[in-house]
Amino acid sequence: MENELMTYNKLTRQHWKTLRQGQEAPLTDKELQSIKSLNDSISILDVEEVYLPLVHLIQIYKNTQENLAFSKSLFLQEEPTKRPFIIGVSGSVAVGKSTTSRLLQLLLERSFSGAQVELVTTDGFLYDNATLKAQNNLNRKGFPESYDMEKLLGFLDRISNGQTCHIPVYSHEIYDIVPNQSQKVTPSDFLIVEGINVFQNRHNNSLYMTDYYDFSIYIDAQTPLIEAWYLERFETLLDMAKDDASNYYHLFSQMPRSEALSIAKKTWKGINLINLTDYIEPTKTRAEVILHKRENHQIDKIYLKK
Repeated sequence: MENELMTYNKLTRQHWKTLRQGQEAPLTDKELQSIKSLNDSISILDVEEVYLPLVHLIQIYKNTQENLAFSKSLFLQEEPTKRPFIIGVSGSVAVGKSTTSRLLQLLLERSFSGAQVELVTTDGFLYDNATLKAQNNLNRKGFPESYDMEKLLGFLDRISNGQTCHIPVYSHEIYDIVPNQSQKVTPSDFLIVEGINVFQNRHNNSLYMTDYYDFSIYIDAQTPLIEAWYLERFETLLDMAKDDASNYYHLFSQMPRSEALSIAKKTWKGINLINLTDYIEPTKTRAEVILHKRENHQIDKIYLKK
């Protein structure tokens, strides 16, 4: 790992926490627990030692981006166009991307007075199950070919040009795109784009998603840890679905737990692990910052691109 990260400065958590500007976490522990993902673990101390320095770094990048945009508009003798500062957040399934994204959304809203922060997940750009079945790709959901990348790139292009967009909504409860439902996304101050594929590119060799990001984060951990977190989350989903026949996980919740876990382990090994190894992990060096986790989702190292 260290060789592939030669273009990064490696910082220990002890060093990183000294880079915060002295402010206290602008949220309560109750608020923090309400936004964390299933089986994730995060504390106010994590916010203060890891995420507040990260927000300060984002502020530096945002100021630089705004100054460059203003200077370019002067050069071109044009009025500057309002566009969101776009942050990409990537990593494996079950690694904690959603917690990081929701926490960043809240911290940015409270750190930048009056700031509007939109959050979208790339799950909404998956083809629906009917299309995946027709393509014989239902068992490849999450792999690059299961996403409508042209639609995703089109969204990023429109929002970057100050246009309001309506994008599809994905539900993990029904394991599909929600029919007749959309998310309205406005050209806000910040846009966080979260998903396993936010640094990937497919079907377009001249346009890359990373071209639209002003800042980018990859959540990293050792593969055995991610597998354990995936299986823990699966068991929690079973418990939540046992009384809801409409939930995708309900069928698995009615099986003997050992049988359901055996299916989950096969899914991890035959789908998620391959996707992580072949398509997700190779993109991590496209991120500006890599947050490395150890046991219990504790961030112990931070890599910042030189």
